[in-house]
Amino acid sequence: MDEERAPGFVTGPWHDVTATPDQRARALVAAMTLEEKLAQLVGLWVGADASGEDVAPHQGDMTENGPSFGDAIVDGLGQLTRPFGTAPVDPVLGARSLARAQESVRAASRFGIPAQVHEECLAGFAAWGATAYPIPLSWGATFDPELVEDMAARIGRAMRSVGVHQGLAPVLDVVRDYRWGRVEETIGEDPHLVATIASAYVHGLESTGVVATLKHFAGYSGSRAGRNHAPVSAGPRELAEVFYPPFEMALREGGARSVMNSYAEVDGVPAAADEARLTGLLREQWGFEGVVVADYFAVAFLRTLQRVAGSDGEAAGLALRAGIDVELPSPFAYTGPLAAEVRAGRVSEELVDRALVRVLRQKAELGLLDPDWAPASPDVVDLDPPADQELALRLAREAVVLLDAGDVLPLAPGARLAVVGPLADDPFAMLGCYSFPAHVGVHHPEAGLGIEIPSLLSELTAVHDGPVTHAPGCDVQAPGRDGFERAVELARDADVAVVAVGDRAGLFGRGTSGEGCDAADLALPGEQAALVEAVLATGTPVVLVVLSGRPYALGAYAGRAALVQTFFPGERGGRAIAEVLAGAVNPSGHLPVQVPREPGAQPGTYLAPPLGLRTDVSNLDPTPLFPFGFGRSYAELTWGEVTCEAIQWSVSGDVEVGVELANETEREAADVVQLYLHDPVAQVTRPDVRLVGYRRVTLAPGERARVTFTVPADVASFPGLAGHRIVEPGEVELRVARSAADVHHAIPLVLVGPERRVGFDRRHLSTSAVAVDADLGARA
Repeated sequence: MDEERAPGFVTGPWHDVTATPDQRARALVAAMTLEEKLAQLVGLWVGADASGEDVAPHQGDMTENGPSFGDAIVDGLGQLTRPFGTAPVDPVLGARSLARAQESVRAASRFGIPAQVHEECLAGFAAWGATAYPIPLSWGATFDPELVEDMAARIGRAMRSVGVHQGLAPVLDVVRDYRWGRVEETIGEDPHLVATIASAYVHGLESTGVVATLKHFAGYSGSRAGRNHAPVSAGPRELAEVFYPPFEMALREGGARSVMNSYAEVDGVPAAADEARLTGLLREQWGFEGVVVADYFAVAFLRTLQRVAGSDGEAAGLALRAGIDVELPSPFAYTGPLAAEVRAGRVSEELVDRALVRVLRQKAELGLLDPDWAPASPDVVDLDPPADQELALRLAREAVVLLDAGDVLPLAPGARLAVVGPLADDPFAMLGCYSFPAHVGVHHPEAGLGIEIPSLLSELTAVHDGPVTHAPGCDVQAPGRDGFERAVELARDADVAVVAVGDRAGLFGRGTSGEGCDAADLALPGEQAALVEAVLATGTPVVLVVLSGRPYALGAYAGRAALVQTFFPGERGGRAIAEVLAGAVNPSGHLPVQVPREPGAQPGTYLAPPLGLRTDVSNLDPTPLFPFGFGRSYAELTWGEVTCEAIQWSVSGDVEVGVELANETEREAADVVQLYLHDPVAQVTRPDVRLVGYRRVTLAPGERARVTFTVPADVASFPGLAGHRIVEPGEVELRVARSAADVHHAIPLVLVGPERRVGFDRRHLSTSAVAVDADLGARA
């Protein structure tokens, strides 16, 4: 292959596979010109479309005058941006095209270095024909890290098969305001749940050799009024208590090798220019040695949107000094403008070298500096194999949350069903905004979905043995009630009306949920609430199925309908919901976010101190309709004795808590044992309760089990008055619970010893074990 490279191609110690990645990277840095160095610090959006149908904020504006491929690779190239995720492309042809692009990149460089290729993979590999898994809120609803890890490994293998090295996932933002459009991309509103599920995803993706990218660091989801990119008012204690722990755990427990900055400005400092966080905290305190990549156009936004820089060169200097190693998605500030700043002495070349060592070290780890590296060029690619479809179905089944079965669920065999609502027969009802068909494919209807996505109507018709009729009734968002009459007529003539309502995911206002699709309140969008009321008025029993990217206020329907909540459950979601409604699957999902009672019950999540709860000093009651962690089943486990031998709990020790469970029903049943901490008196106000452990348990009929938690005192730590994270001695309570509001047993304990300071190296996790005994039936 050497003869294809540019004249003057040089070999050196960077090709020595026996040297360490750091040694190889530093040797290469020493041999590079400034332009060659900067070329490794930028990406190029090879499929960018300036038509205005953006898949990133301001994409059309920012790519209109971007460099051509040939011009961009003259001195090499750091990354290739989304070759599969910009337009529908057959995966075999896409892999071959990518291989040709890589050969061009290598040939243009004196050193023959290929580009690192990244793609989105939030709800599966964001490519045409790839499995569309449930969205992250559904991962949270499963409370099943092992299953999420399996999913991530399958996603990673799919990406590797076509030459992708890095995935821009998972999202570790903790929900603070349900109105925020990107709630669907998050795992939930509790830092411990987000941290554990995200760490499992990272571990799965990284196990395949694909670099996981943690986003968005940090505070992005705390935007004022839930508006995308809006300023964040979080103080240092809230950042340390809520926003940082998922990143800490995903780095330490998951092994993530990349971090992406947030678009947010926190207390007036944009994340892309925040040296205290990107360098002081992330690297100097936490010891992160991987690569920090810019969220798309975030470097340029320092000039254009946040106005803390007067030029692209100044923006580049701010971002590089802060700790942004790679400018994505395309070169703007980190090329000519940054070179001019370096040559003028306003930016030190040492900062360029600092970033470059990190970038090249990662390329060495990925094998991209090896002399025998060759791009993937497969003859056959299946990005949606049966095994992956089956896993998507299993995830979707575990994520369906039964809120209220009423008197109608599971559906009676032979019952006449009217399936109405705008999402009843819509495959897009299953997809979040980062699923390829909704993210990109919607702009290319001629290409088709690329995968089969059966609707709820089609799957319910298949699993239910009675007659099924259908009418949409209305649109998800657009005004108009012309379809009400037909929907009401069908409902009146049925034994049960299944009403499917919720969201249509989109980007930047082209949907009711998704990036840039923020909500003014938590009422069902468009005419959907009126449709539900019209169907309820018929007197026919109603099953309200919500397919959404955020929780909506359902207080108006409490006690009037059976309620089922799902969060964009992926390509097999229709089958999962239908199986739950028909009773073929016993529902076992639990809420990763609360379901509000009133549409205006914002902002606020369950992580509230005493005055954030219902009080006598305000007439507004924020108590949710259904609390965090809530979920019902048709057949439920029996919870028994809770044991804890300790009375005192050392501030540097562990305490063990056990609970007995039994399945006394005639079908398989699953539940999530949740462990919460209550701290009645502390030096700063604390959430009334917060999750510190959980374990999903599935038992066959007649089985019993003992679930044991080993809880380190470190999980009771919090940022104290001085700002340091401490374990404070005093009385606390561990609560074994079915949800944040349904306590099975409370265990009073006293933390003893001197106040203890802890940091990044603290023990983040309670560990758990399940011992199953199959002799319950015999003993009974």
